[in-house]
Amino acid sequence: MIIAKKILKITCIVLGVILVAAIIFVGVLTITEYKPDDSESLEVTSGSTFGKNTTGSDKLSPSVGDSISIVTWNLGYGSLGANADFFMDGGDSVYTSTAKQVNDNMEAITSELNSLAADIFLLQEVDERSSRSHKINEADILREKLPSYTSSYAYNYKTLMVPYPLPPIGRVTSGIMTLSSFEVSYAERIQLPCPFSYPIRLCNLKRCLIVSRIPIAGSEHELVIVNLHLEAYDSGEGKAAQTRMLADILQNEAAAGNYVIAGGDFNQTFSNVDLSAYPQQSADLWAPGSIDVSEFGDSFTCITDSSAPTCRSLDKPYEGSDHESFQYYVIDGFIVSSNLQINSTKTIDLDFKNSDHNPIRLDVALK
Repeated sequence: MIIAKKILKITCIVLGVILVAAIIFVGVLTITEYKPDDSESLEVTSGSTFGKNTTGSDKLSPSVGDSISIVTWNLGYGSLGANADFFMDGGDSVYTSTAKQVNDNMEAITSELNSLAADIFLLQEVDERSSRSHKINEADILREKLPSYTSSYAYNYKTLMVPYPLPPIGRVTSGIMTLSSFEVSYAERIQLPCPFSYPIRLCNLKRCLIVSRIPIAGSEHELVIVNLHLEAYDSGEGKAAQTRMLADILQNEAAAGNYVIAGGDFNQTFSNVDLSAYPQQSADLWAPGSIDVSEFGDSFTCITDSSAPTCRSLDKPYEGSDHESFQYYVIDGFIVSSNLQINSTKTIDLDFKNSDHNPIRLDVALK
């Protein structure tokens, strides 16, 4: 009886300590929670060689009739190369790459970006100081390796600790980044609806847009570039709410006479794209949502290139796998206003060597 009482007492003490620790932990996360405003201006940083004609562009502002190239690419925080699998997508790994692999991936990614030499880059999953990417500042690497561009960076994932699974994900400081060879007069972070309630939201993403405004020579209108990375792991309501807000923003810009391009990782497919080459392999694997392109109206075209997949599943490593039966997705692309002529859209098939996404290049002309 005495032994039983001692065991009960010890158990109660242990549970009490765990409870107090949990309360303190949630309290710290609550106090330090990232709470961005609905709209925040962003710093536009010019690279060391910006404006010195190193990208092939001979002026800082486009003109009506000019052709413009844009590339969107989810970089997988430099850690989701061909070797990687990830627990949220059915894999086993939390830390998916060593520090060397992250650095090697970033070296290959920046080399590819320089080779593509687009006028504008829209990049997602760029870590600044995260445990999952060994606290390597990928935003600084991009600024250093692409010095002929301006850059704007917005956080969409910022928390002291993600406590799950075991080992935990840990600290995350990550965001989206826009690089431009044109002068950007103003860049803004726009907060998107967050589908997660307290306390789950403390350790979750705060999705956003970067809206960049580029003056057009000889015109009162602007080229408006929207960088995005929409919800992935919600029940679907978050994606829908974020898509509706995106549509409203784009339609308002088009109504003002601006030239508008939104690009990024939608985590959804477009209803006007043939996806028969990439069927859902299993109900157990992550599945994207779907965007009804009519939601954006007649003034916009939703476009991607499905000749190659834009993303692969992370339920298992890509290297050494049977690629014929792998789960692929087409979830990255662009939305383009009707006053822009679409000349080409091309997925650059890099065989997912350094990221779980392929880049997509869009070439347009200002009508």
